[in-house]
Amino acid sequence: MPKLDINNTFKRTSNTYRLVVMNDDTFDEVVAFRLSRKSVYIGFSITFILLVGMTIALIAFTPLKYYIPGYGTKESRTALQLLKIRTDSLEQSIHYKEQYLEGIKKVLSEGNPKQLDTLPLVLPESKQSFD
Repeated sequence: MPKLDINNTFKRTSNTYRLVVMNDDTFDEVVAFRLSRKSVYIGFSITFILLVGMTIALIAFTPLKYYIPGYGTKESRTALQLLKIRTDSLEQSIHYKEQYLEGIKKVLSEGNPKQLDTLPLVLPESKQSFD
């Protein structure tokens, strides 16, 4: 297997080639181009970069961006945040009501006459005497 010479490879990128477009019936030259491998590579690279840039600009600056999943308007995001806050507060109130009902069920099922309230009130004993 022949060994590739790096200097020779770089020199080949600068070699010029001729691309001729001819009329098939009359064999007349329609267009002729002088090209090198380097110029073809640069041309394709610039074309690729321009196409990608134009596609990104088309999506970013037009209403097409709303078709991207996960991208929404500012109004929809604020509405979702408001709904999330409301559902959190509703869940919290439901939790408090469930705790209240559990306390009432516990008092009614135990039948303890000393504890008639859902939350027992512990009072410290006072050492004052009334003479």
